[in-house]
Amino acid sequence: MAVLKLQSLKPRPISELSMKVGSIRCYVSSCRAVLLPRFGGPEVLQLRPDVPVPDLKPNEVLVRARAVSINPLDTRMRSGYGRSIFEPLLPLILGRDVSGEVAAVGASVKSLTVGQEVFGALHPTALRGTYTDYAILTEDELSPKPASLTHVEASAIPFAALTAWRALKSTARITEGQRLLVIGGGGAVGFSAIQIAVAAGCHVTTTCGNQSINRLMAAGAEQAVDYTSEDIESVIKEKFDAVLDTIGVPDTERIGINLLNRGGHYMTLQGEAAALSDRYGLPIGLPAATAVLFKKRIQYKFSYGIEYSWIYMRADSEGLHEIRRLSEAGKLSIPVEKTFSITQVREAHEAKDKKQILGKVVLELD
Repeated sequence: MAVLKLQSLKPRPISELSMKVGSIRCYVSSCRAVLLPRFGGPEVLQLRPDVPVPDLKPNEVLVRARAVSINPLDTRMRSGYGRSIFEPLLPLILGRDVSGEVAAVGASVKSLTVGQEVFGALHPTALRGTYTDYAILTEDELSPKPASLTHVEASAIPFAALTAWRALKSTARITEGQRLLVIGGGGAVGFSAIQIAVAAGCHVTTTCGNQSINRLMAAGAEQAVDYTSEDIESVIKEKFDAVLDTIGVPDTERIGINLLNRGGHYMTLQGEAAALSDRYGLPIGLPAATAVLFKKRIQYKFSYGIEYSWIYMRADSEGLHEIRRLSEAGKLSIPVEKTFSITQVREAHEAKDKKQILGKVVLELD
């Protein structure tokens, strides 16, 4: 289907951009979006009414966003994480997750059609995020929305679940009957990992705060250890085929490594590439991070016989469709604790910064 951008139309920030003109779908040139003009606290976020909507590339999809979730990456980027990469490219639009309807498609898009409800997530390094009325994602970054979920519920899932999926399915390649330890199962990625592993027939142990124990056991974990009141190494007796460490501090890395079987996989979400690049600049930081990762891989392979990996989310069409299938079957969900209007984005970020809301927060767009 052809896509035509009507540059002559005046910006209509809150209106529907998609309309029928014969067999062509047309959309106007601007919409509302939350911009990050500089790094700092929630007060730096600016909701503007007339941010340009770029032309679609052949493999891209314009999504009328209905709900977008707030991920830890959003608040960290706002505060300056990844500064060495993103500062020269400011202003940015934050946001990775989205649920909404297809408003227009690029020329090569075959699997999605205008008007279809979809959900998906952008890569962590995307510059034009989803805090906007009209988000742009590639075809591989989207899937039909689970029919049983609302847009709010669907928007909470893709980025966290795809991160967990990459760790368990692409890296560790878990199989039925294996044992998995999730360090920090109370967060969205850890909770997704538990559900994905249980659905694959794995035995799951997790660490979490006391308030999360019942929820994680209900999701299928066989053991949930309260790290605030119990000594993890004393309580957990068995060894594991894979460890997903969502905390990634030296102590949890040491515990995870010690609890692995030979031939197992230790995976952490806290890779050092962005942190070292921010500290020393890209020319020094990226090679330093590569050297750190290489050293740890050799060290742990030689000393413990295990594989060591830094885990980042990436687009995975097959994974997203499987995540949709699990969600529709009631086997994968991420509870949403509170919703805010997109006009309250500063309040939402402030609440997350102050840890007033520990669970998932979603921004709704009307």
